[in-house]
Amino acid sequence: MNYIGSKYSLLNFLEESINSVVGKEFNAGIFADLFAGTGAVGTLFKKKGYTIISNDIQYYSYVLNKHLIENTPPMDMSRFIYLNDLKGKEGFVYKNYCAGSGSERNYFTDDNGKKCDAIRSEIERLYKNKKITDNEYYYLLASLIDGIDKYANTASVYGAFLKHIKKSAIKSFVYELLPLIDGAKNNTVYNEDINELINNVNGDILYLDPPYNARQYCTNYHVLETIARYDNPELHGVSGLRDYNDQKSKFCSKRTVLNEFEYLIKNAKFKYIFLSYNNEGLMSLEDIKNIMSKYGKYDLFKQEYKRFKADVEKNRNIKASSTVEYLHWIKK
Repeated sequence: MNYIGSKYSLLNFLEESINSVVGKEFNAGIFADLFAGTGAVGTLFKKKGYTIISNDIQYYSYVLNKHLIENTPPMDMSRFIYLNDLKGKEGFVYKNYCAGSGSERNYFTDDNGKKCDAIRSEIERLYKNKKITDNEYYYLLASLIDGIDKYANTASVYGAFLKHIKKSAIKSFVYELLPLIDGAKNNTVYNEDINELINNVNGDILYLDPPYNARQYCTNYHVLETIARYDNPELHGVSGLRDYNDQKSKFCSKRTVLNEFEYLIKNAKFKYIFLSYNNEGLMSLEDIKNIMSKYGKYDLFKQEYKRFKADVEKNRNIKASSTVEYLHWIKK
């Protein structure tokens, strides 16, 4: 997924930096990725043999990581090939996110919205009738979320839809299963506020990738949240936002971020803590250094990388095409 803050393009930098600090000390111990997003970092360290603790307050992220982090081969999913051939259904997605329904929203073509509804309804039916296990349920659902996102008629995020259908969105949605990631077993995925969870987990390496600015993930990915939950929420406004008050991150507020961050570092029961943060975030380099230095030996790495772009260049009022990613760390 083309995801705000994704570390996919920075995985080599992160792996090399973390390895240079930790070395072979833990021989693949317990690695926590507690702002997991689409699971890129947790998946990398799962492959390396670490036992993973994963968490995100967004439910769609929880679903993705329930599959990527908790599921391991072998799993025979061949009997679910029929899901791609289901006849479209006029369900919640079509009625609320497709223009043909009269919703005036244009997130998906009518056919793709109906197909998404048909597959989502069938996954839920199988689960409620105990025809599939928990592992299979999250596998199927994660594959739907990841797949349908590639056909969304948006400029990468769901803050708004495009007036006209773009080329990638007009293609017919093909439902395909995500890969199974081999690696450590007995991993655990949570869907909690990180500053509540931090009191109940411990391990060797804690990796933190909080939001950097005021953009809330719950508004940027609200359509995926609703597909994941399929809970028929009341929607508001032109963009069809669901209620997200219980998912707002205090890391997205200049007023609250420093207190939240210090609470997290102070209460983390991990030997090594790594923080990804760029040079344009709400917390300054000095803020981060001052807080982390209170709780252990501090240092940092840095890497320049290409800026995430959620719309076309001509509509942007940002001078720099790249930004600097810092990986702060302490040994507690």
